[in-house]
Amino acid sequence: MIQYRTGLLQLNFFKKNVFENIKKLDQQKQIAAAQELGKILVQSPGKFICDSMALMTQSKSFESNSILGNSKLNQLGLHRFRVQFAAKMAVQRRLKLSKFIQPADVESFQKNGFIFRENFLAADEFAQLKQELLTTPLETRETLQGDTVTRRMALDGKTLKHMPVTKQFLHSDEWRNLLNYVASFKVQPISYLQVIFSHVRKAKADPQTNLHSDTFHSSAKAWLFLEDVAEDEGPFVYVPGSHHLSPERLAWEQQKSETMTAKTDAMTRRGSFRVSEEEVLQLGYAKAKSFSVKANTLVIADTYGFHARGKSLRPSMRIELWAYARRNPFVPWLGGDPLSLPFLRSNLVPLYWSGLDFLEKKYQRNNPWKKVGKKSATDPAVLTSK
Repeated sequence: MIQYRTGLLQLNFFKKNVFENIKKLDQQKQIAAAQELGKILVQSPGKFICDSMALMTQSKSFESNSILGNSKLNQLGLHRFRVQFAAKMAVQRRLKLSKFIQPADVESFQKNGFIFRENFLAADEFAQLKQELLTTPLETRETLQGDTVTRRMALDGKTLKHMPVTKQFLHSDEWRNLLNYVASFKVQPISYLQVIFSHVRKAKADPQTNLHSDTFHSSAKAWLFLEDVAEDEGPFVYVPGSHHLSPERLAWEQQKSETMTAKTDAMTRRGSFRVSEEEVLQLGYAKAKSFSVKANTLVIADTYGFHARGKSLRPSMRIELWAYARRNPFVPWLGGDPLSLPFLRSNLVPLYWSGLDFLEKKYQRNNPWKKVGKKSATDPAVLTSK
């Protein structure tokens, strides 16, 4: 009965907010959209059904979705509508969540797109957390991109049974409320101990050093830095204010969606738009800010805003407790995150890794996250060559 009522609420919501917008298209555009959708349907009926069901979800790939990636539909405003509608919903949800955090954090986020807190934890609490995270061997995966290795270490329910300080921190109200506000939902974040190893080999630069937006809608990533990060050691970089959907940004999004081709860079084709420093200034945003920070600094950012991993000028290691959260941007309610179900929330990382392993074994889909066994955070990188 609850599922039935939820389904009716969702249907009525989409009818009011989505279908009414379609009716606003003039007759010529409606005919053009119907013709284009008809062509896709004839080519592959099964894929058409799957791709159309993804339209009102967080799906973002222009490459794998035949409807999202259709340039004619995007000329008619498909991508533009998704971006605008998602932004509108995020604003409405954050209004309800703002009461759970400090007004100064709300103000900082509204202005910049991130929450920045130095000395986030009391000194003794941070020392205990850091000691536990750095000395506990954890199940570890690594990926090699360009000259950089990213190491992620599982902080799942089974692991946290042996890490009481970390568990208490990840379940603390302040941590969760700040994440919820930036994500614009009550979320179940996926958390890791993350280590970035720069210059592990001679190769092209890490692609994550290019300014980009993660997706077309608001989502949250958080970094609690366990060590000092110097300006020349690959700090986090963010363009202040770039979480705002200005008219210039919306026009840029529209242009990007219309001109997508097979020659467009792979990450943009998958829905994570890359942007140059010149474009950032042309869009009216400020210059990117580098977060060279002291240990015990917390940054939580809306990764619809433009951000990157700063370039490291020498071999370096950045260690952080890292979390991210992303949900369907089109729903109006705050709760109901499927990932918060008891079994799922305790096993998010193992299930995700197992899923990648299965797809690689069964369908030969490359899994970038390679097993390297149990490691401590400061152990040398394993995956230094392909």
